[in-house]
Amino acid sequence: MTEASNMPLEEEVLVDVEPAFCDDESSREESRYVFSYTVTIHNHSSRSIQLLARHWRITQGSGKVQEVRGKGVVGQQPLIGPGQTFRYTSRAILDGPVGVMEGAYTCIDAATQRPFEVAIAPFRLAGPNQVH
Repeated sequence: MTEASNMPLEEEVLVDVEPAFCDDESSREESRYVFSYTVTIHNHSSRSIQLLARHWRITQGSGKVQEVRGKGVVGQQPLIGPGQTFRYTSRAILDGPVGVMEGAYTCIDAATQRPFEVAIAPFRLAGPNQVH
């Protein structure tokens, strides 16, 4: 059995995001730019955690900011065991070809029910040929 880490849970849960432009769903004429993003949540701790809620801050190239809050992700509040990952794909629709998303997940330690936040580092959404 491995020794429990002294590191706070929020530092042992890591989030990777892979954004992609959805050209077939986007329309320059309608100022509609669709992006998918695949999120992988890595639980490097020795404890089970549950993701309860999400908070996204989407900053469009125009400067417009949209806040999105809700329960879970893609209709789930996944329980992620020690050493496990959870992956899902979702979408964001922007009014321009560039933007930035960042946010946080509200999770709990499944054993103690202690809540904690996991930061999601900013990531860029950019359509083709965008150097912004």
